Amino acid sequence: HVPLYLYPFLNTQSKSRPFEYLRLTSLGVVGALVKMDDPDVINFLLQTEIIPLCLRIMETGSELSKTVATFIVQKILLDEIGLQYVCATAERFYAVSTVLNNMIGILVVSPSVRLLKHIVRCYLRLSDNVRARDALKQCLPMSLRDETFGDALRDDVTVKKWLSQLLSAVGPPVVGGNGGGMMDAVTTGNGNGNN
Repeated sequence: HVPLYLYPFLNTQSKSRPFEYLRLTSLGVVGALVKMDDPDVINFLLQTEIIPLCLRIMETGSELSKTVATFIVQKILLDEIGLQYVCATAERFYAVSTVLNNMIGILVVSPSVRLLKHIVRCYLRLSDNVRARDALKQCLPMSLRDETFGDALRDDVTVKKWLSQLLSAVGPPVVGGNGGGMMDAVTTGNGNGNN
């Protein structure tokens, strides 16, 4: 239960350098835990508020904090329990996909291959869930579908491969119309259960 003692440092809104160092160090501890690929660790973290904390850091932290927080979400998603957790309700999926979409928007202006790598991997893992894949047809950013990041990814074979797999899995965008995915459940209020 030691990670719970780190959560106040993750939860701080201050952007001052000492708090950023505390946040980064705390993220590093959680990152080291998820690196073990232990389902018990993932299960424990899912019972805490780690995903909302990471999502907030992914939106407001420094580039390094964003990268570590995105890595943590990625490792949670790579675990079957974590993927099921995020895709269990439209609200959870929407929270994660909205933050990822916002981050892509920022990366269009100031690219970071290191951060983009983790974001693409998160999207690719989400596409392993049928309902999430249907929703991604509608909400995957166009900048991932076109050549926006072509120059940035020119030398990164792995991320190019992941992006290709993602685009192949998701297929062409659904314009307008009813994609039947999670996003419809969110916008119509027909989520499938509890948070």
